[in-house]
Amino acid sequence: MIDRRTILAGTPGAILLLAGCSGTAASDGGKLSIALISKGFQHQFWQAVNDGAEQAAAEFDVDITFEGPDSESEVAQQIDMLQTAMDRNPDAIGFAALDSQAAVPLMTEAETRGIPVIAFDSGVDSEVPLATASTDNLAAAALAAEHMVELIGGSGKIALVVHDQTSVTGVQRRDGFVEYIEQNAPDIEIVSIQYGGGDQLESTNLATAIIEGNPDLAGFYGSNEGSAIGIVNAVQELGRDGEIQIIGFDSGQAQMDAIRSGLMAGAITQNPVGIGYETVKAAVMAINGEELPESIDTGFYWYDATNIDDEEIQAVLYE
Repeated sequence: MIDRRTILAGTPGAILLLAGCSGTAASDGGKLSIALISKGFQHQFWQAVNDGAEQAAAEFDVDITFEGPDSESEVAQQIDMLQTAMDRNPDAIGFAALDSQAAVPLMTEAETRGIPVIAFDSGVDSEVPLATASTDNLAAAALAAEHMVELIGGSGKIALVVHDQTSVTGVQRRDGFVEYIEQNAPDIEIVSIQYGGGDQLESTNLATAIIEGNPDLAGFYGSNEGSAIGIVNAVQELGRDGEIQIIGFDSGQAQMDAIRSGLMAGAITQNPVGIGYETVKAAVMAINGEELPESIDTGFYWYDATNIDDEEIQAVLYE
């Protein structure tokens, strides 16, 4: 039987409050200001991250801003947002990199200007961020692959639509899945890995082409909300419902509906509220000069039709 891995760090019951931080004043005598730059705001995941950040902002009595580019392929727009946020001279920055290398010069600038940086969701190829609040994406993707092996009986053809190959999350959710298959399921063939930028329409088009080119496809993995729903759309449009096992990542109403209806076998959900909360908490600690762990693991869960309504799963699903 597959052991469902759950890591509860970052959930309300596991959070240690930061005593005394709410009385810390910013340099201008007002509240501390923390600028958060996400990968976007079009997916429900990021809205849930914002909810968690707002919870922490209220608890620690700080002001936050939360913004992201129009889509998860708009690296240049995200970099511009980061520069603009830095020009406002916040007390700290939280940053979820679309491209782990593109922001390196601005990370150096932040360090020079004495602005502490907390990475969230995705890391940066830089030593500047003091901590990264994120899911263990390698382990989470491996758990998705483990379930795929079971669902298709250990053999057959599968494919992946991944949201990108430039962010840490994209790379790790691809590699964690692929490495598990390669090491544990020699009779499963990965016939295609495509990158849809997390966009549902692009992911639908990519998945459609893969299915048409591989009519005997047994399984499909989508590495984020947009990727997974794109796959579901393609399977429905081609009339292959029930013939291809689909595993997703994240939640959102569309994925939950697909799991409840049987279109999707299951998915990995993160703890986005915990990611937002822990990012702001870590930023306040950094401003106060407190020691931070390099990695803040915010947890993940497997969910499917058998446990989607369980209390612990409902607590980390986002609609």
